Amino acid sequence: MNYGFIIDNRKCIGCHACTVACKSEHDVAVGVNRTWVKYVEKGAYPDTRRLFSVMRCNHCEDAPCVEICPVEALHIRDDGIVDFDNRRCIGCKSCMQACPYDALYIDPKTQTAAKCNYCSHRIDVGLEPACVNVCPEHAIISGDMNNPNTEIAQLLSREQVKARKTEKGTKPNLFYIDADQASLVPSETETSDNYMWNSQSSGVGHYAKYAESLVAKSDPVELYKIQAAKGVNNPDTPEKVKPVGDNTLSSPKGILQDTIRRAYDAPSKGVLWGWEVSAYVLTKAIAAGMFLIPFLAVLNGLFVGEVTQWTAIAGSLGFLGLTGALLVKDLDKPTRFAYVLLRPQWNSWLVRGGYAITVFGGLVTLWGAAKFFNLAGLERFAFWGAAIFAIIVSVYTAFLFAQAKGRDFWQSPALILHMLVHPFLAGSAIFALIGGTADMSSFLNSVISISVVANLLIIFAELFITHPTTDAKKTADMIRNGRFSKQFWLGAIIIGNLIPLIFTLFVGTSMLPVAGVLILIGLYVTEHIWVRAPQMITLS
Repeated sequence: MNYGFIIDNRKCIGCHACTVACKSEHDVAVGVNRTWVKYVEKGAYPDTRRLFSVMRCNHCEDAPCVEICPVEALHIRDDGIVDFDNRRCIGCKSCMQACPYDALYIDPKTQTAAKCNYCSHRIDVGLEPACVNVCPEHAIISGDMNNPNTEIAQLLSREQVKARKTEKGTKPNLFYIDADQASLVPSETETSDNYMWNSQSSGVGHYAKYAESLVAKSDPVELYKIQAAKGVNNPDTPEKVKPVGDNTLSSPKGILQDTIRRAYDAPSKGVLWGWEVSAYVLTKAIAAGMFLIPFLAVLNGLFVGEVTQWTAIAGSLGFLGLTGALLVKDLDKPTRFAYVLLRPQWNSWLVRGGYAITVFGGLVTLWGAAKFFNLAGLERFAFWGAAIFAIIVSVYTAFLFAQAKGRDFWQSPALILHMLVHPFLAGSAIFALIGGTADMSSFLNSVISISVVANLLIIFAELFITHPTTDAKKTADMIRNGRFSKQFWLGAIIIGNLIPLIFTLFVGTSMLPVAGVLILIGLYVTEHIWVRAPQMITLS
């Protein structure tokens, strides 16, 4: 048994009955949807036509949301339905990053993930999903695709169908008859917060805090209205504010200018992983780096004093604690953070990373205890063990991001090297600020020089090599030439890399503290861009 959907676009009239039925059946909050209808207009005035596409969970055979979920809140049933249990969900939003179809959302009532679950409670008692029952044109067909006697199996055998983003390898079980690329491929059309017949800029749930900043960029008049409703005094009157972009959607001129465009769509979910994730990647790099720098010094035959060793222990544990605090803060259900360790789903790199951080912290603590009690054998074991897990802690985030299949830019194999070099940069920057012996300063000078060169090579490889997908190319261009270009070139490249490199190569150890500060600033800017930019790409 393998349940799936067919959307027959020859019949769909865009009436939104499926959306309303779904909201009624599952008590879906205003502002979020389990199923919705996307409108796309094609052609030049007066020869235009409107395309309707029903969007929802694709109930994939190889569902990336299930693989990345750290607590088995998402699971595939024996009948192929991808269902969820909100009693387990911790609100990490990993599933939303993993889904290439933008099918999941955070329920503002429960603060847990939710999506279309094929009305599994109805299926279990022999009924069809609510959207199928209510569709006036029988444009939504459901059933067991493995049973040749079902309507869906017969349609699949005789009609040409398309599925969305099959290149992701998810094996989606949602198919479209008479589908149009302009409607199914998100990059074919631009998104907006305001369409001709609707305004969706107020935001809901975790997205609400981002709404006004986004509206300000797309439609300042609408921002004025929102602020006025809240009693915020805006010195600019609506007459003074000039909207940015094309607001002539209803005019013949507007139609002539845009031959393919979205006319109606669901609200954007905004940035799912914000500054907390960018900061956690940095604090994790510092925690690993504060151990790896003394370890590397020992391997190079340098004498590492007791003060430096205890500084490494205290710094690693302190920044590990800060990393954990940032991870918990980013959860929409922070009281359930322990579920990652107590109810693990071992395919998720969020779980593997959580255990790696725990083991690394334990080994660093063991190293300190062994030093305190002069247990040489145990100290040596903990020292080498912590070094191994410091590397794992450094790079596991690259594998976690790779599981987020919805974000193409994160699929780069260079991301592993990106994450690996940052602990050496961060650790050497911290020790450069602390200061030390002449030998240690000279060693730090060399590590910073080599790490900065490696970091620059990796960054340019990530941005300038040929990217396999349109979304990855758009993200790279956004960083190099678009909305993140000033932060990237000034903050990440010049301040965070080139100036410290000049200091270490031509000035010497006297400027190490300044170089350390600049490196830390550049690392945070880099992580902020690498986390945020891919999330600017629409998935549906």
